[in-house]
This record gives sequence, structure tokens and C-alpha cells, in this order.
Amino acid sequence: MLRDRKEERIGFQESAPYHPDYDLQTDFVMVYGIDETMQERIREWKNKGYVVHLMTGVAWGTYNSYLDGEVDGETHWDEAQTDRHGEMIVHGKEPIIPYMVPTVSFGKYIAERIRVAVDSGVEAIHLEEPEFWVNGGYSESFKREWQLYYKESWRAPHSSPDAQFRASKLKAYLYTRVLDRLCTEMKDYALKRYNRVLRFYVPTHSLINYTQWRIVSPQSRLIELPSVDGYIAQIWTGTSRTPNVYEGVRKERTFETAYLEYGVMQELVRGTDRRMWFLHDPIEDNPNYTWADYKQNYLKTVAASLLHPGVSHYEVAPWPRRIFKGNYPSDDGAGKEQIPPDYATTLLHVMHTLGNMDQDNVEIEGESPQVGVLIADSAMFQRMKSEPEAPDAGKYDGTDPEGFQEDGDTELLDFSPFYGLALPLLKHGIPVRPVQLDNVRRYPHYLAPYRVLLLSYEFMKPEHSDIHYALAQWVQDGGALIYIGDDSDPYHNIRAWWNDDQRSESTNTMYHSPREHLFEQLGLKVEQEGIHHVGKGLVHWLSVHPTACSSSKSGADQLRQSVKETLEKLQDSNFRWEAKHYFKIKRGPYIIASVLEESVSEEPLVIPGPVVDLFDPALHVRQEVRLAPGEQALLYDITAGRPQQDKVSLVSASSRIEDLTITNTGFQCVAKGPSNMQATARFYCPFEPISVSSIDQHKTVTTGWEWDTESKTVLLKYKHGSKNKVEIQVRWGRENAKA
Repeated sequence: MLRDRKEERIGFQESAPYHPDYDLQTDFVMVYGIDETMQERIREWKNKGYVVHLMTGVAWGTYNSYLDGEVDGETHWDEAQTDRHGEMIVHGKEPIIPYMVPTVSFGKYIAERIRVAVDSGVEAIHLEEPEFWVNGGYSESFKREWQLYYKESWRAPHSSPDAQFRASKLKAYLYTRVLDRLCTEMKDYALKRYNRVLRFYVPTHSLINYTQWRIVSPQSRLIELPSVDGYIAQIWTGTSRTPNVYEGVRKERTFETAYLEYGVMQELVRGTDRRMWFLHDPIEDNPNYTWADYKQNYLKTVAASLLHPGVSHYEVAPWPRRIFKGNYPSDDGAGKEQIPPDYATTLLHVMHTLGNMDQDNVEIEGESPQVGVLIADSAMFQRMKSEPEAPDAGKYDGTDPEGFQEDGDTELLDFSPFYGLALPLLKHGIPVRPVQLDNVRRYPHYLAPYRVLLLSYEFMKPEHSDIHYALAQWVQDGGALIYIGDDSDPYHNIRAWWNDDQRSESTNTMYHSPREHLFEQLGLKVEQEGIHHVGKGLVHWLSVHPTACSSSKSGADQLRQSVKETLEKLQDSNFRWEAKHYFKIKRGPYIIASVLEESVSEEPLVIPGPVVDLFDPALHVRQEVRLAPGEQALLYDITAGRPQQDKVSLVSASSRIEDLTITNTGFQCVAKGPSNMQATARFYCPFEPISVSSIDQHKTVTTGWEWDTESKTVLLKYKHGSKNKVEIQVRWGRENAKA
């Protein structure tokens, strides 16, 4: 639990100046925003021992000096993202803060702003949320970019599927271009002027969420840029509570959605040297939920993220000031209140535990087949209704779900073709992972970890034909590909490689869908449904639209049955379908579990102890934990984590623990955290203490403690001092020390 801050395992972002009340004592802090206070804020956080990064928006911000022409003498309001009605798409209205079209001119302006941050000595810069809304693409600047990129006149994105797909592809390109130029130029500047290797990261929502919310972003394209060092996976309750449809029922499924979101982001960087931080948020941008609601959904996202052991770095909170100083609806409906003390203590326990998740020993309960659902960046490109007269759904960002529903736009948020493939498996305990289709052509053997892949081109398209050569080889080598689709998607008819310059080898005609080209590489006839052996592997074609797998129980059962039949026919397969109603993983001494609702059983999951419940602010040692459907747990296995020779060792603390010193008569340490906040810590201890005290600014007070004989651990109860730290002294008797 004792970390070097330079490892940057946990951090947070904050736009406010340093304040002891939300000094979380993580490894790094991302100072947010470039303004006249930036340099002072950087200095303050650095003086408190933090590794300091900078975060700033790259799609929106207070760019009024640029928009009004104060920067270069030209106004740039035509670079605001605009919908078909001529209305700007805005992030804020007072002052007006539009989302921007990332033109070359805009990139130069952002570069000069960032240069100031480089001069301030930050070690890394995060360019947040490169977002272009699906209902945008009508401004004059975008029309010019269209003409330059496609060498043809602009077409209204809503006029046809082809126009929408081309508009969205251009949007992704424009943000890729601006990020490459920004990062490359600033890295060169930092190295030349300061001999400093500057790092750049892109905080971004998941591909699943951007597709569902109808936003276009570069996503996997950034992997190809040497100037980008990694990502922050901006996944939190606000994204994961977006309703989806399973077995015909539309509702929030926070855990399941978060599981898939974190999964696709882990997959994004798998096999690369790029860093990924997983984000959690104890509250969210919508300020209208109760503290109980925030907590329940937060714990779901934490558990979902920890079930993906390929990532062990975390942004533990955006905006800790709004968490620890904000007021939100009380659980009794009597008004608004600050964070309940027990929830605050739990948050700090979770945050510091996250810093210790890089564990060598990982055990996943259950022998399940390695199943993936393929998803591509192009899923973002076909999220506008294809009818020219269809209403414009507008912009959804998770902050007003009730208002969006009242407007009758709920169905436009559906991403049922994808969830129809993923949720029927996930709900039966199969650890299905979204697999980044675009990476198939980037990395050799990218698909090697998977034995079964589900694919549909009814909600996305392969942007390059060579993807199919890699898929065909994977099947030949023993993989099982299940294709779900009926070729009914109108986007099959866009101008693309399968119907533009590619012709079937057997018929010398253009392919009507990319599926036809894929099946040709697999040696299958165009209309060959059912299960077929291909080399050492299998192809199973289920000729239905994947939405049908989400719209009813029979549809979900049909998908599950197709996967079962495919597994049974795999050559040399030791995999079996083992349906269960929970997920459980062990990362070192940590046990993470989640029990599913709408699954195969209503029975509780029983986890034997002794374990410490890390979601419990009192850190009780439990001999057994029982989880009902819909519940999650983060536990510490007392037996597995016990140090050799019963030395003093930390189990968990809602503080940063430093300077642990052990003597013959006890031990002492320094606990750091938000000022005057109630905190707890549990330590392995070879002897029962006889006294515990804390020292804050030379003032010594008696500290509460509880001894657990069976586990030989002691629980300490204390407050962080007024200066964000307190020295804790634990004494045991001299006779014990001699013994």
C-alpha cells in the first residue's frame, strides 16, 4: 500500500485552487483549465507533493477571444459545430460555449494556449473529450473541410446514409488531425526548450457510450499516433446508467453497461505500450440524485472496472471539490446536504485501495470460453436516422434523461444491435468482452486470446477489406465466428470499398454488403446459413437482425443457443457453457464480486471469510459475505494477504499511509488525507495493542481502536489533522515484545 507517487497509479482532476478539504493524497493531480490562475494552481499542488499534469478541453472551452477575432483579427464563429437548423451545439450558454470544428486555425490557437502550460512545468497534458456531435456538420467551416477531404461538394449529413457516414468519418479525421499536430508540436517544443519529455493523454468516453449518445470521436485512431501516450477511460455512473434494452425491457443496468464500457477500453490498449487509467465518479454531472443513489451506482462501476485486470491505474475522481464540498439531495428528501461521513470514509478507502491493484496473481472463477463481441469505430458513423425528413434528436449528454424522454427521443438512444449481442451472454455469467475490430489489422495475433467472436455489420462497417483476411485466418486456425445479421441495414449501400472498387472473385459483381466479402474469404456461399466447418474452426450464421436478440426473451435465448451449439461443435474444445449469476475475480488478496439481476438464479452468492469488507467504512472482519442479486463487493482476504512472520502490515486505510516504522514496543505511521475528515485503517498486528494515540500539530489525543483476535488485526479510528496529516502511534506491552 506504500506507493511512489511517480508511479501515477491514482489521480484526480480539479479546476479549483488547492484546498486541504479535498486533498485526496493521490499520486498525481490534473490541474484543469488554462487561465490566468493556472500557474499558481500548478505551483500550489506541486508544493503539496503531487506529480502535476494539466487537463484542458479540446472540443469546447472559453474560446471567445478566438471566436470574436481578438487573436488574429478574424472572427471564427463559423467554426462552431452547427445542426441542420443553423443552431450552434453548445456546452454552456452563459457565456456561449460552442463545440468546435477542429480546423487548422483552431489547432494553432489551442497550441499557443497549451504552450503556456508547458512553460509552467507540467509533466503531462490531457486533451479532454475530442467530440463532434452526430447532429452537427452544417457549419461553413465543416463544409470547407468536406470539400478538401472528399474533393466534392458538401452534402447535408441527414440527406442519406452515405452522407451521414461520410460526415462522421470526416469528424473523426478532423480531431485525429488536430490532436496529432498539437501533441507533436508541443512535445518537440518541450524537448527543445526544456529538455523535458512531455506526455500527452486523451480522456475520452468509451466507444460504446459515444455511439449510444450519438457522438463521434477518434477513439482507436489515436493508437496510430506516436504523439499520444494513452487514454483516460471516462466511464462513470452518468454514462453507465444510460438505459438499454434486454429481453424487451428498457431500464438502467449500471453494472452491466459499465462492465462492457471498461472492457472495450481495456481492449483498446491491449498489446500496446499505451497507458490507460479507468475513471470513477462518486457522483455525476446530474445533480438531482440522492446520496444513496450515487453510492449504489458508484459501487457498481468500481466493481465492474476491477473485473478487468489488464488495467491497474485509475482516476479516482473528477472534481473532488464538488464531491466533498457540494450539496446534494438527502436520502430522506428533507433538502440538500453534504456527503454523509460514512460514504466519505468509504470513498477514501476505495480510492487508496485502487492504488494497489497491480497484482501479479489473478484468479478468475469459472472456466468460461473466451468470448468477444466485435465493435468498430464506424459504429459511431451511422447514428442518424436515414430518412431525410426524420426529426433531429438533438444532443444528449446524460444530464437530463427525464427531459430527453419527455421529448420522445428515447429510442434514438438505443444501441440495441450491440447490446443484443452482449447482454444475453453477460446476464448468464459469460465474461464477454467488446473487441476492437479496428485493431485486427493493426496488431498480429490480436484475436489470439479469443475462441469465440460475435460479429454483425448491421450497426457498423469494416473500413478496410484486409480485416476480413485476418478474421478468415483466425477461423482457419481454430476460432469460432458467429455472424448475426440479415443485410437489412441501409448503410450497406454507402459508397465503400465493398461496392465501389471490390468485386467478387466468383461472380465478378460488386458485393451488396461487407458480409458477402467476408464469407467469400471464408470459402462460404453468400446465402449459406447455419454452422459450417472452416479449416480448424467454425462459422455460424444467424440470419436475423441483432436488435431481435434484445427485443424479447426468445431473441436472447436464440442467441445463447447459437453460442452453445457453436461451442459444442468446436474441434478439440474443452470449453463448456457454464451459466452462472455472478462474476468473481481475485487480484492478489483482493476479491471482487458482483451478483447479477435478471439472471439464472435469485440465490445469494456466499463468499467465505475471513475477509475485510472494503465497502464498509468500519472495515469489519467478516467470516462470511452474502451478496444478493444487484449487489457488489470489494473484499480483502485476510489469509491470503497476511505477511510472513506476522509483521505489521496495512490491510486498508482511508488515508495515504507513509513513514511506517516498527519498534519492539509498537509501530507508528503518518496518515494523510482531507483535513479533519473521519478516517479508519486496519493493520495486521503481531500483538494486541495497549494504547493508540494520534499527534496533530504536537497535540496528542487518544485514538479509538478495536482488536480482532482471530485475524490478529487492529482497526484504528482517527481524524486527519488540520494540516492534512496525523501521526499515529500504536503501543503493545513490553512483555508481548519479548515474547
